[in-house]
Amino acid sequence: MLLLSIGIFLFTVLGVFLLNGKGMFLIAGFNTLSKKEKAEYDKLALSKFYGKTLLALSVSMVFWLLSDILQNNLLFIIGLILFTGIIIFGLVYSRFGDRFKKGVE
Repeated sequence: MLLLSIGIFLFTVLGVFLLNGKGMFLIAGFNTLSKKEKAEYDKLALSKFYGKTLLALSVSMVFWLLSDILQNNLLFIIGLILFTGIIIFGLVYSRFGDRFKKGVE
């Protein structure tokens, strides 16, 4: 339970950090882009998207914590479905197309 609480706290702090437009270095693969490629992306939109994603993941993890506290497996299953769905949505939304490129709607 303690490790899960620490995980929720870290995801929340990192989510807020990214929501404020900071922490682009936390986004995997972004630092490997050339300066020219980085300039093509809307860094604020990308940062906010991943910040919201981390906050949503932390909310789904709260269901896991509640399931442990209340001894209710249904809450764990709901949290797991939310967690998986959020990750799949994030991957699909950010990978297909050029959603975060400047000038692309």
